[in-house]
Parts: sequence; C-alpha cells; structure tokens
Amino acid sequence: MSVNRTSSSETEPPAIVIVGGGTAGWMAAAALARLTPCAVTLVESEAIGTVGVGEATIPQIRLFNQALGIDEAEFLRETKATFKLGIEFAGWSHAGASYMHAFGEIGAGAGLLPFHQLWLRGRELGEAKDLATYSLNERAARALKMQMWRGDAGHSAPDMPWAYHFDASLYAAYLRRLAEARGAARIEGKVASVERDGASGDIAAVALEEGRRIAGDFFIDCSGFRSLLLGQELATPFEDWSHWLPCDRAVAVPCATKGEFTPYTRSTAHSAGWQWRIPLQHRIGNGLVYCSDYLSDDEAEAQLLANLDGAPQATPNRLRFTTGMRTQQWSHNCLALGLAAGFMEPLESTSIHLIQSSIARFLNMLPGRQPAPAMRAEFNRQAEFEWIRIRDFLILHYWANGRVGEAFWDRRREMALPDTLTAKIEQFKASGFIHREHEELFTIPGWAQVLIGQEVTPQSLHPLAASTDPAALERMLGEIEAGIGRLVDAMPSHVEFLRAYCMPRATNPSPTPVSETAR
Repeated sequence: MSVNRTSSSETEPPAIVIVGGGTAGWMAAAALARLTPCAVTLVESEAIGTVGVGEATIPQIRLFNQALGIDEAEFLRETKATFKLGIEFAGWSHAGASYMHAFGEIGAGAGLLPFHQLWLRGRELGEAKDLATYSLNERAARALKMQMWRGDAGHSAPDMPWAYHFDASLYAAYLRRLAEARGAARIEGKVASVERDGASGDIAAVALEEGRRIAGDFFIDCSGFRSLLLGQELATPFEDWSHWLPCDRAVAVPCATKGEFTPYTRSTAHSAGWQWRIPLQHRIGNGLVYCSDYLSDDEAEAQLLANLDGAPQATPNRLRFTTGMRTQQWSHNCLALGLAAGFMEPLESTSIHLIQSSIARFLNMLPGRQPAPAMRAEFNRQAEFEWIRIRDFLILHYWANGRVGEAFWDRRREMALPDTLTAKIEQFKASGFIHREHEELFTIPGWAQVLIGQEVTPQSLHPLAASTDPAALERMLGEIEAGIGRLVDAMPSHVEFLRAYCMPRATNPSPTPVSETAR
C-alpha cells in the first residue's frame, strides 16, 4: 500500500517578510502576528512617505479589529475616530440633489421580494415616501444621531451597522504597536535590490541599502504605487481601467473642525470629479478626485480650498494614479496588498477593505514554505472577482449621473460599460431585479440605493409587487416609518454617544476635540 507523505516544507509556517509599512503593511503584520505561527518581519523606511489619506471605512473593518482583539473604545481614542453610518452623494444625479448609500437593510422584504420592489409599488400608488424614510442608518445619520442598535424579531427595524472614520497614520501606528508586542520584527531601511531563486524564480531575499540581507519564505509587497516586488521585480502586468474610471489625480488637505459633526462620509460632485469630506475627532479630512483632461492641478487645488468647512491645516498633497489592478495579486511567493496590488478611487471607501479582504483570503489559504500553484490560482480568481465587482459599482455612479452640460459628466453617461455592469443595469431597468452574485461586496440594498438615488427607473414592476394589496402595503410602510422614527428619536447625538463611549468623564473630564466639534 502506498502512502502519500507531506514534506515538512509544505506544512511548516513560512517566514514572512513584509516590504513597506503604512496601513497595508501593519494590517498584514498585526494579523499574521496575532493569528498565525509565522515569523513576521516588516521592512520600512521612515524616509519614504505613505499616501495615508484613506480615512473612511465600511462595516467589515469591525470584523478585522475584533479578530485582532482590539477594544473598540481604545481604538476610537487612539485613532481619533468617529462613527460612520453611510455615504452621502451630493449633486450626482443633478445639482442640489442628494441621496445616501447607507449601511444595512432598508425596510423589510416580504417573502421572495426585497423591500425595494415593494417600495417601487408603493411609489407607483403614491403611498411611498423617499427610500431614505425606510432606512434606519440614513435617518439616524441625517439626524446626526448614533447608537449601537441591533434589531430583533420584536421590532420593525433592522440592525444599524456602523463603520469608522479614522486617521490612517494613527491606525498604522496603533497596529504597529500591537504587531510588535506579538513578536513581529521591524527593520528600518530602504530596499536596494531583490534576490531571486535561479530555479523557481521565487524571491529569496531583499537587500537593503546599508547592505543587510533579509531572507524569507514568503514576501508581501506593501510598497505602494511603486509595487516594488510584484510590479517591478516580478513584472506582473497592470490592467488599466481608466477608460471606465478616468479620474487620475487627487489633491488632499485636512481642515479645522467646523460645521456638522456628521456620522457619514460626504461625496460631492464637482465639474470634473468629486470631493470627499470625512469628519474626525480632531480635524476634517478633505480631498478632490478629478480627471486631468478636464481640470488642471492648480484649478483642482483652488476648487478644493474654496469648499472647506474650516481653515486648511497643511499644504495640499497632490497625488497621481491610474485605476486598475495587477492581473495576479499573488505571483510566485509574493502577495501584493494595498496600492501595490492596484488602485480604485475611494468613492465607496473600499481601499482599506480590499487590504483586509486580501489578508483574510491569504490567511484562509496560508501556504507552507512552498506555495501550491492551485492555491495561488484560486486566490487570484477570487481577488479578480472581488475587484471587478467593486469596479462595476463605482462605474455605475459615473454612468448614472445627471449633470447635463458638463463635458466630463456628459462623457461618462455615453461610455461603453463592462458586460457585467450592463447586465446589472438592464436587469434593474426591466423589473427592478437585482442579484448579488456569490460573495460580491455590495448588497442588494446598496445597489438599490445608488440606482434609485441616481434616478434609474425600472420599466415595469415585478408581478408579485404589482399584485400587493395597496392597503396592506400602506400599512406596512407606515409601520416601518414609525418604528424607525421612534428609534432615532431616542438616540443620542453622534458627539454625545462618541464622548460617552470612548471618552468617559472619569478618565477624560475635558474631551476637547469632540467638544469643539459639537459647537
């Protein structure tokens, strides 16, 4: 009888070298140090800056923090974080209009029908109010309220999921402390060259400028746009998506806290792109994403500075990028994370999520000292699916705009779309149908909020929705509206909740940053 034996090199945990710090590098180091027996070494240079403008997240970040054993109140204090219930899109359908992609469910479905189908029927009958009326997250966000609400069968409202706005550089520093406390080693230095194995082509080591050689079994590239290992050394091709998402510049600047302390991100459409507004405890993060074919760098900076809540607190930071992804995010014995793997503008706050998702996928497929080609191929298949579906969701915002008479926006409505997105749009136009395929990130309520918010209208109703009893539907809509209203009325304000949750009076009698924000 033959017995298949597994070599020790296939089962022993690899020694992992992470090249680059920042959010991506320290997220990887903290997760590996906490959740695996791998020896973890991170190489970074303080002389190399990080982009560090990603401050808004989606609710999945809470799962990552929980896996690391992070106390939420401590995290909020350490990163100057605030709560986030969704993203407002101002001026995307037309000037003066606004809708929100709020987290969580909307209303309550009935049998096979998701709620938006019933809402479409209610709108046809003249009984339904704005879709936002039936979203707990949006109504709480618009009222500047916050509460950790979890629904149950005895209430007419669903859960109220939340995410965060935080200072990305403080988050990286916080994760560094956690990672080092759990055994991850940090080495200061710049990578001068990469050593490859002559037979396999795998990376064997990186050599630093001062001469030190750092060997490992597996390498994680967190070197940002340079993509030092995956892009430069392994020559993994980059798939350019700028024909669909042509914005190629951003300018970012923090400003003094002023105005509403919103528990949501704001995205405001401008003449050739859009502006983000992200309120933190100690400042507001701002940036303008734009297309250089329609707006110069100087014009973009002037436009951003003219639309701040308070005085700018730094020199504006100008960034250049190309939207797209590496065709393989895992090649040989190297995985790229963050900007080294690709870039998608932060319109739906997916940048940090894509790092988190890749880390989780990698941990699920954690290789031994000799990665199996089959696992590498499956990782890349899943990553490609996730990136493409997020890409499509971003393209939808641009294609469905209603800003007539502005060249940039007019071109976006006229562009040819990916087949995957065309199918989604045509299905919704036919009868309001939305399908969430496999594990794609955005939910049916998410797609519905953007499609309806940007005035994409179905040509007909689903037959089951069309046959819904009008009186019963009116009663159901009224109960949902009233139930959400009672919950929101009872919630504390965002600033009050944040102060009580992470800045208790006994330990911090004068929480200055939040108090200033409340004025």
